[in-house]
Amino acid sequence: QVQLVESGGGLVQPGGSLRLSCAASGSIFSIDMMNWYRQAPGEERDVVASITKGGSTNYADSVKGRFTISRDNAKNTVYLQMNSLKPEDTAVYYCNADRVLAFSAALGARVVGDYWGQGTQVTVSS
Repeated sequence: QVQLVESGGGLVQPGGSLRLSCAASGSIFSIDMMNWYRQAPGEERDVVASITKGGSTNYADSVKGRFTISRDNAKNTVYLQMNSLKPEDTAVYYCNADRVLAFSAALGARVVGDYWGQGTQVTVSS
């Protein structure tokens, strides 16, 4: 059973910084892509940043130059450093692990799947 647990959300003033973390646990052999999404009230869930196993990154235009995604493959952990935060960054942030190769005890075999964290609230307000 693969689980993703996020941490680091909270309330911050405009211009401030936060660092989100997401740790994947379970019998994991590898994780291809790790992503951060966010969803504001009444809006769709959109991708914010992505990082491959090799470290290549991609960002939404709205966060380029302010957010930095990184990962520690040995710890199966992805981070999102958020600087110069704006009120429009307020949302629930979700971690996603894409194409996870893991051992399923129930099936007695390796399986590939996609997994989501439970989300962490980020509020940018004065």
